Amino acid sequence: MEINIFEKIVKDFFFLWATIDPIGTLALFASVTANLPDQHRKQIALRSAIYSATILLGAILIGQIILTYMGIQLISLQISGGIILFLFGIQMVFGNSNPSSQNREPEHDIAVFPLAIPSIASPGAIMAVILLTDNYSFNISTQFFTALVMLLILAITYCFMLLATPIMKVIGKNGSAILIKLMGMILAALSIELIMKALAIPKWLDNIAN
Repeated sequence: MEINIFEKIVKDFFFLWATIDPIGTLALFASVTANLPDQHRKQIALRSAIYSATILLGAILIGQIILTYMGIQLISLQISGGIILFLFGIQMVFGNSNPSSQNREPEHDIAVFPLAIPSIASPGAIMAVILLTDNYSFNISTQFFTALVMLLILAITYCFMLLATPIMKVIGKNGSAILIKLMGMILAALSIELIMKALAIPKWLDNIAN
């Protein structure tokens, strides 16, 4: 079946926008970096974008092969990601509202968790790029255009994170504390949504295939 490249690019853009969620990442980034210096926030934003691009490009190139070889179903990624997201959300709601406390462990990099994983390169985004570049349905050139669309959305996400600095100047420390608690509740709710969607994944896969 011949594929209309333009239609696929448009479809891929909206689908990947929904799964990568640049606006949601902006809110999370603003909350977890609220009390960090501006320069540090910019470095975290850049690293998280690079890490996410690496993860999603890796998923495009070898994700389908690895999952098939290891016998791992895509539903497992979504459920595990939902559990991780729920635990982080609970920590944000009931833990210390000062995001800088998350940097006390020298080996912990918030650019990796929770920004790159599971926020930007979320289980949904990983599944999306694997499905939208299905080796059995799309040729190399079509997969290349999908990869470019994904990189464009990551670039937009990075720009959004850079806007966190003026946002934090407006809301202040008290506003950031409220934002952390609010984002924790939203993340907890989102994690439940991920798990609930995973339970209906066969129908979801059929819709993507069509």
